[in-house]
Amino acid sequence: MTVLIIGIALFLGTHLIRVVAPGFRAAMIARLGEQGWKGAYSVLSVVSLVVLIYGWSIAPVIDLWYPPAGMAHLSVTLMLLAMICLVAGVIPAGHIAAKTKHPMVLSVKIWALAHLLSNGDLRSVLLFTSFLAWGVILRIVLKRRQKAGEVVLRPFVSGRYDLIAVVVGTLVWAAFIWKLHEWLIGVAPLPMLAS
Repeated sequence: MTVLIIGIALFLGTHLIRVVAPGFRAAMIARLGEQGWKGAYSVLSVVSLVVLIYGWSIAPVIDLWYPPAGMAHLSVTLMLLAMICLVAGVIPAGHIAAKTKHPMVLSVKIWALAHLLSNGDLRSVLLFTSFLAWGVILRIVLKRRQKAGEVVLRPFVSGRYDLIAVVVGTLVWAAFIWKLHEWLIGVAPLPMLAS
């Protein structure tokens, strides 16, 4: 469990520090240059992700509770919203991005909550609670920085990007439900779909 906790701390810390401490990022760019900072940040992100995944794979499965069967269906439904928000976060801003302000952060929070609802083992609770807390902290920090004029929201471009977000998000969601989640994670999102 220790390796998992270290992986979570490294991954989320890496992805929080540049928002919580923007001066640190600026200092590192001044020291390493723009490309040097991007390279170091990318390497640290990948290493922390590898540690997190390895920690997850070796952590013992200690059941804390057994979620009701219906929670899997609720989680799958929430994941549709998470996928739509994720896509809305990487394309030009439509109404979804404009209203949610930070759709990718919202996507992570929905993903974490959905998985907390359907997983009752200790390693899942540690992982998904950490990501949910990270998302909440990040959203609070971004809101404060926006009020201070340090963060500028993406401008609204067109409502057609909402249609793209919904269609692409739904297709990605369907692919995960169909087989992708089972292939990547080793678990079917709905027990009835298990191979």
